[in-house]
Amino acid sequence: MTFNRNDYRNQIYSDTMLNSIGPIAMITEQLDPTLASQINYQLVQRRLEYAEADPELCNNAGYVREDYRIGANMERYESGEGKAWIEQSVRGHDVFIFTDVLNYGKEYQRFGFNSSMSPDEHYQDLIRLVQATRPSALRVNVIMPYLYEGRRYRRTARESLDCAQMLQQLFDLGIDNFITFDAHDGRIANAVPRHNFETFPTAQQILQTLFETFPDIDLNPTKFMIASPDENSISRGIFYASTLQVPLGIFYSDRNFIRKDGQTYEEITRRFLGEDVTGMDVLLVDDLMDTGLTFLECASYLKAHGADRVFCAASFAQFTQGIDHMRQAYSSGIITGVFATDMAFRAPELISSPWYHDVPMASDLAILVDALNHDASLSAMLAQADGIEKLAELQRKRYGMLYGKETMPDYDPRQITIDI
Repeated sequence: MTFNRNDYRNQIYSDTMLNSIGPIAMITEQLDPTLASQINYQLVQRRLEYAEADPELCNNAGYVREDYRIGANMERYESGEGKAWIEQSVRGHDVFIFTDVLNYGKEYQRFGFNSSMSPDEHYQDLIRLVQATRPSALRVNVIMPYLYEGRRYRRTARESLDCAQMLQQLFDLGIDNFITFDAHDGRIANAVPRHNFETFPTAQQILQTLFETFPDIDLNPTKFMIASPDENSISRGIFYASTLQVPLGIFYSDRNFIRKDGQTYEEITRRFLGEDVTGMDVLLVDDLMDTGLTFLECASYLKAHGADRVFCAASFAQFTQGIDHMRQAYSSGIITGVFATDMAFRAPELISSPWYHDVPMASDLAILVDALNHDASLSAMLAQADGIEKLAELQRKRYGMLYGKETMPDYDPRQITIDI
């Protein structure tokens, strides 16, 4: 799609345009350095386009910069205790603190040994950064792609509600906005009902990358299916299937209790509810791929029942037990590809695997920062149905062109309109 700068200016800069809240200061010490650099680059490019369309914006202090990142020292004492201080002034700045609580790659020395930082330690470092910036910053925004303790959102026994406590603590410290992606259950927002908590979907970005990587995917309802690997992901699967207008399959756990040798054991059998998958490509979708074993169990069932290709997609992939089982599944033809966003730590061996595909999110994160800094509407990023429908139309055209049946439309599915 050809970029028309005049149309762009009319769209973004109108009489109703909201001014920037203040100079942006991004603290990205808890992110992968590559992702942090990509977010900054995307934000710099956006602001340069704004300034070219309206040169007067350059008169706003800090509006156009070469680097929007502010240094933060996150060293630790030999005892393992943390400390944090900000290396530059953030007085009057709109501060954005990025936190990847899954960043296993961050290490520190304790008693002469390297220790990988746990999610709990990353969260405590976030608390320190908020405390260090809140007194002088104009506003403090926390962007935590993977929601810390997001799976502890309801009580099933005498246990803590860690995610709710985390959100309440951060807002009590004075943060203004909390942003996460694909929360395990969006109802966690009820823990802070009077505060600005948003969880953004990643479906459009995942599908975009899937279709770019495998342009021969046929979205005919007889050729493609969405599948949910468990009951907790049904709503997510319904969204994918309904927007793509393809069938939905669901794996559910059939639990039986058997008594043996005087003790009661729970026996869990995974069953599939859906149409015949013979000859179909199937996309398994969930929010988190922890070990990947559940995905493999579902993929094995689908292949055994005649599925053509099985793709696995999650917003975040950890593979806490290594990737040997996924590597073997790929070699055996059980899975064809695994997709996950680049917003959380991925081991180098995972990134270099031929079956793994990163879903790039730097541009979306830069758009998010820019929109929040202008107090703009985030509806286009929150509601992805229209974008996915256009993406599906594009894929059908792409598939037709691949087989000489259609011509490619002039459409850029990554374009997101933010109403400022």
